[in-house]
Amino acid sequence: MCGRTACTLASDEVSRACSYRNRGGQRRQPRWRDGDADKYQPSYNKSPQSMSPVLLSQRHFDKNAPVDECVLASMRWGLVPAWFKENDPSKMQYSTNNCRSENILEKKTYKGPLIKGQRCVILADGFYEWRRKEKDKQPFFIYFPQAQGTSHEKTEDHPTTPAVNKENSETVCPPEEASHDLTEGGEAPGEWTGWKLLTMAGLFDCWTPPGGGEPLYTYSVITVNASPSLESIHDRMPAILDGEEEVRRWLDFGDVKSLDALKLLQSKNTLTFHPVSSLVNNSRNNSPECLQPVDLKSKKEPKPTASSKMMMSWLTSSTPSKRKEPNTCGSKEESESKKVQCKSTGALQHWLQGATKKPRAT
Repeated sequence: MCGRTACTLASDEVSRACSYRNRGGQRRQPRWRDGDADKYQPSYNKSPQSMSPVLLSQRHFDKNAPVDECVLASMRWGLVPAWFKENDPSKMQYSTNNCRSENILEKKTYKGPLIKGQRCVILADGFYEWRRKEKDKQPFFIYFPQAQGTSHEKTEDHPTTPAVNKENSETVCPPEEASHDLTEGGEAPGEWTGWKLLTMAGLFDCWTPPGGGEPLYTYSVITVNASPSLESIHDRMPAILDGEEEVRRWLDFGDVKSLDALKLLQSKNTLTFHPVSSLVNNSRNNSPECLQPVDLKSKKEPKPTASSKMMMSWLTSSTPSKRKEPNTCGSKEESESKKVQCKSTGALQHWLQGATKKPRAT
């Protein structure tokens, strides 16, 4: 299962972090749907019903869009089917946060979106899972292993930071040097070298209140049997799409038919994890302490593993002085919504500055 995630990047960073190559080999940076960047809020502890960044084909919104064009949207976690008749989606009597891959074609809630090609990719730093032992529950943070990045000049002012998947990479540089500006037409000149986002397969649907109103886009995370490395924690895990090609095929509902897409939903032994504080048990707790590794015996910070060290390096180095602000912030043409987003980014950076604090006793 998957009942809690973390996504701490600002909206512009999410866009940079999930850049992709189109069929012509050009690297593209997906844009947010109008207004959706403002609906998304970074969080160290996202629970169902919250808004999360989701990647999907632009053709769901524009039938004339290029077949390989992707777009970012903010969607609410917990799928509300289009056929739901109540006026209040919270009146649903069953959970749709997760969808078991083996039952997709047996459940009306998920079969419809699947047949319509409503496939999406949920983006997150990682997800939390709880290992049950008698009456106790120990939370773990689970994520992609982070590769060590390279820097043009390693100094005290420019610490090395985790690098994202460098497959097909042309340029490798620390986040503060990597340009996130788009060239004409939306092409991204450099690859993101910050935190490698987890890419989870999902289904989405669009529900409109029976009496009329704004459409609500929601999603469900597809789950599979846990991989050998994770089965000691839980028997289920999100269906992970590993690499650009798997993401592309999952989103390409035109050329990749539903039954072929389902073959991508496999248990993958590609994730790493570390135990975290029980602070994360309460979804109202939202701070870097939720992600920090703990020692299960002493409840103190243990000697970090390679990947957890990369994570903390990214958190502690990602301060205002180390990260570029979005170019839209401060521009003369910025809208009121962009001003709000800039403030949100500042709040994220404030959280990141506190990442070196030790977890509170629980």
